[in-house]
Amino acid sequence: MNKKEIRVRFAPSPTGPLHIGGVRTALYNYLFAKKNNGKFILRIEDTDQTRFVAGAEKYIMESLKWCGIKIDEGINEGGEFGPYKQSERKDIYFQYAQDLIKSGNAYYAFDTPEELEKIRKEYESTKKTFTYDSFVRKTLKNSISLPENEVKKLIDSGVNYVIRFKIPENQELILNDIIRGEIKVNTSTLDDKVLFKSDGMPTYHLANIVDDFLMKISHVIRGEEWLPSLPLHVLLYKAFGWEEKMPEFAHLPLLLKPDGNGKLSKRDGDKLGFPVFPLQWKSPSGEVSSGYRESDYFPEAFINMLVLLGWNPGTEQEIFSLEQLSESFSLERVGKSGSKFDPEKAKWFNHQYLINKSDKELAEMFQPVLIEKHLNFDLNYIEKVCSLIKDRATFINELWEHSYFFFESPKEYDNKVVKKRWKENSPEILNKIIDILNNIKDFNRKNCHSEVISYLEKNEIGLGAALNALRLTLVGSGKGPDLFSIIELLGKEEVVLRINFAIKTLN
Repeated sequence: MNKKEIRVRFAPSPTGPLHIGGVRTALYNYLFAKKNNGKFILRIEDTDQTRFVAGAEKYIMESLKWCGIKIDEGINEGGEFGPYKQSERKDIYFQYAQDLIKSGNAYYAFDTPEELEKIRKEYESTKKTFTYDSFVRKTLKNSISLPENEVKKLIDSGVNYVIRFKIPENQELILNDIIRGEIKVNTSTLDDKVLFKSDGMPTYHLANIVDDFLMKISHVIRGEEWLPSLPLHVLLYKAFGWEEKMPEFAHLPLLLKPDGNGKLSKRDGDKLGFPVFPLQWKSPSGEVSSGYRESDYFPEAFINMLVLLGWNPGTEQEIFSLEQLSESFSLERVGKSGSKFDPEKAKWFNHQYLINKSDKELAEMFQPVLIEKHLNFDLNYIEKVCSLIKDRATFINELWEHSYFFFESPKEYDNKVVKKRWKENSPEILNKIIDILNNIKDFNRKNCHSEVISYLEKNEIGLGAALNALRLTLVGSGKGPDLFSIIELLGKEEVVLRINFAIKTLN
């Protein structure tokens, strides 16, 4: 028997920007496909034209590209199972809805929205919830309750109708989920969902099943919010006679707010002070929401952070490349319970990726920041600066605040540090240090450290006071990496100039 080809799909609706929960779903699908030499398909589910948002489709594709999630089949990539946009497939769905009517698994319903709303209110007045199900369908305006000739008359006269699925009465369903195991549901708890709308478009339920079948999808990996739809989807496969080709299902746990109270939503982002979208989003009305890319995160760090919100490798390892994840990932190690999103952990991942980049890579990323400030420095020099300060930064845009003194000599000095560190004898000590540095032929960190420390110790001058005053003259404050590394990198001439300028300014 041939092993089933692994084909998974990510099927977002273009109703707005792609939330990080959606990115995680795409990522898990992608990793599962790569692990099993399968195909990752992007399908745009745009059957609900009322919720369509301009620019959302392009945003989805750009987000996946930034994350490094490569699409095997899709709108731009093509493939033998296209089109990959549901609005371009709409002609095929009606026939499938008709097939269900012919087999007795679906029916025409002529109830108007106003009529249904009236019934709903009547139920509410008696503190009941109205459900269009196997108990009430016989009493409503549909092809189950109406005579055949009347149904034909209504259709022929152009009366609006929807096509509803006929849920079997009182059946025990046993469903399987890769993550959650066996799930039992009685069909008496389900309602007769609309499969085909009066506007000539299928609903998500019908289009999704038909497309998954036609595109030979082997596994449906999607968010937990679709778990209540699983019984209907399984019943649809059975009704079509496709049970043998039904995909396996896996419903991913929720992404929770940092405090664990509720699902992380699209509205939580800027309100809670961190992005919830991969890229910045500008809505058609002009509203702007922040994105990880524009917040200076590396895509690799973003992906690494995201994969561990729900999946556990079973080891202590936390840092994974996309290639390593493709080898390690399995749905069996995805948990059932929701994962709290931790903005600080997201920053930690970015810091890990920053410090693990080569000094050359960081210098190339940092150089444009300097050029913008009209500072032209040799890449080799910038590399050396990066090697000294990268441990202190989380983002590329923070490199400047940790290193500005390597590129500009201080013109003013931190008052608090001056009060604390600048003593009456500081100029005298520093002038002596100038003499020592001027006499060092091989000007490097080791020699400068040895000569200066030796002088201070021999003359019983407190190291703290002298070295803090020296740092103040070079940096303008009390911060920065190792003092003698700063001295070596700035060079003898620049160090002497800065000490002299500080003595003159601070006295």
